[in-house]
Amino acid sequence: MILSVSNIHKSFNEVPILKDVSFHIEDYDKAAIVGINGAGKTTLLRIIMGELSADEGIVTLAKNKTIGYLSQHEAVSGENTIYEELLSVKQDILDMQQKMHSIELQMKTATDEKLDQLMNTYAGLTHAFEAANGYAYKSELTGVLKGLGFTEEEFSKSVSALSGGQKTRVALGKLLLLKPDLIILDEPTNHLDMSSITWLETYLLNYKGAVIIVSHDRYFLDRIANKVIELDRSKATVFTGNYSDYAAKKEILRVAEYNAYIKQQTEIKHQEEVIEKLKSFNREKSIKRAESREKMLDKIELLDKPTEVRADMHLRLEPKQVSGNDVLHVEHLSKAFGSLTLFDDLSFDIKKGEHVAIIGDNGTGKTTILKMINELLPADGGTIRLGTNVQIGYYDQEHHVLHMEKTLFEEISDDYPSLTNTEIRNTLAAFLFTGDDVFKTVKSLSGGERGRISLAKLMLSEANFLILDEPTNHLDIVSKEILEDALNGYTGTVLYVSHDRYFINKTATRILDLNHKTLTNYLGNYEYYLEKRDEQLALLEAAHATGSMQPSSGNKYSSTVSVADGNASESKLDWKAQKELQAAQRKKENDLKKCEDRIEQFETRNAEIEELMASPEICTNVAKLQELNKEKEENDTILASLYEQWENLSES
Repeated sequence: MILSVSNIHKSFNEVPILKDVSFHIEDYDKAAIVGINGAGKTTLLRIIMGELSADEGIVTLAKNKTIGYLSQHEAVSGENTIYEELLSVKQDILDMQQKMHSIELQMKTATDEKLDQLMNTYAGLTHAFEAANGYAYKSELTGVLKGLGFTEEEFSKSVSALSGGQKTRVALGKLLLLKPDLIILDEPTNHLDMSSITWLETYLLNYKGAVIIVSHDRYFLDRIANKVIELDRSKATVFTGNYSDYAAKKEILRVAEYNAYIKQQTEIKHQEEVIEKLKSFNREKSIKRAESREKMLDKIELLDKPTEVRADMHLRLEPKQVSGNDVLHVEHLSKAFGSLTLFDDLSFDIKKGEHVAIIGDNGTGKTTILKMINELLPADGGTIRLGTNVQIGYYDQEHHVLHMEKTLFEEISDDYPSLTNTEIRNTLAAFLFTGDDVFKTVKSLSGGERGRISLAKLMLSEANFLILDEPTNHLDIVSKEILEDALNGYTGTVLYVSHDRYFINKTATRILDLNHKTLTNYLGNYEYYLEKRDEQLALLEAAHATGSMQPSSGNKYSSTVSVADGNASESKLDWKAQKELQAAQRKKENDLKKCEDRIEQFETRNAEIEELMASPEICTNVAKLQELNKEKEENDTILASLYEQWENLSES
């Protein structure tokens, strides 16, 4: 065991944040700490690191073990270059190297007696240097920098000239090179693109020490975690497995807890009614019996109501009018900033009902495309054309659609003057802004809160074409799931940019990968994209190398390649086939849902029958028992057929 957290309690202003939190981390654990925003995740990390004292409890790090921590907003500073900043971590190796060089010079002129002494010292230093990976430290440092998304040209950049996100990446690189026995990372993927996140996943999976991660990136947690520590209602529960394992187990527990809570509440209500009735008789015996029941009721240990966080926030997106079949046509689009050309010949179409994700590394121009479609940036060349009756609803990751000086109430009322005060308050309440919250200014909100108010405006827009730029940024996992459900139920068209692979996998029907100034079209979700990406990139690079890409007009080459139905050589998606595929998928999902609903209906009825058969009124009634038993046998026959049908639908 490398870390023990025992009975931690922490309150702020007499409000408990952590109560009796206990868990332990083994030497090679990869553990995730999850919970809604405000659950106390960062507070717990700070207590572990000794930055914050616990009200009660003990944190114990195993003897001679080292620990490294990267907070959510940690960054480097100073005038070092990026390379020099990471090199500072290897100071012990540099000192050994310098000492070895000094001894080498001394050995050239040393006497025989002195030479033996120098050679022994040199041998010891060489052994230590090799053990510290001294001969490969430069390649190790370069590998970490490139893995975190820095190019060799950027290595000489001054740290002081970097953005906040880049400084955080440098701080992450320094921590990884330190190689402590336990790494603690708070939202490490926030400033990384997909390639860097994938690299970090591989690095952490192969890391010889233990890792604790706080993250809202569910795909990342699925790949890394073998243990999940959930903070809920101030308490900690430990689950084995990755995030998906945790989510499945959590749902089972939640249902069981909720059923137990409802059962107890029903029993309490029943007892209270009996007590009230006994007291109303106003007889000595009945009053004594009532008092006896009251004493029993007082001894009951009340169960807490399970947290129903997803029931608090309501997001329903519905277009006001139906658009034409052709929603967006983009042809030969180009954009450059000074000498930096993002792309010079992008062409693609989006049809009604599609949910399209644009993915790619940072700096490739994904957000730029969205801004040009929304006329927030001019195109250098090419055509952008919207279809008939297309009404855009835009979600901007920088929240430029919000007015910083306005209150939340004004933000809604000014844009939607036809809404009554009650309707505005109800809308804000659906996004967890209640009471005096509605009079807060937008500038006083956190990133997650600004995201929620932007989503509220998006819901009210009733647009039929949603354009979303990083919609899951700053959202906790629960809010992401709510947004996923809303988009999956949305009948309009969606185009979005996101680094959230789990979100993309849940919501995208098509992916446009912006890579090497080229859009590659994948007809499927993120898992489909992963299956086809490597073979497609190989074909694309070969085409670039041989100059064999098909011309689109004149001497220009088309920069959009399509991948669909396993055939990477197709240059254009067959629209009819695509719609048929989507329709078949929707039909399968509907059939599955209907089948599951029928299974639940018959299982519920069987449970009712079993309860009836065990009741005192029925168990002595032979005729009624036979009738109920016959109904249950018929239900079992139907259920057997439904189970088989469900399995077939699941596998098809």
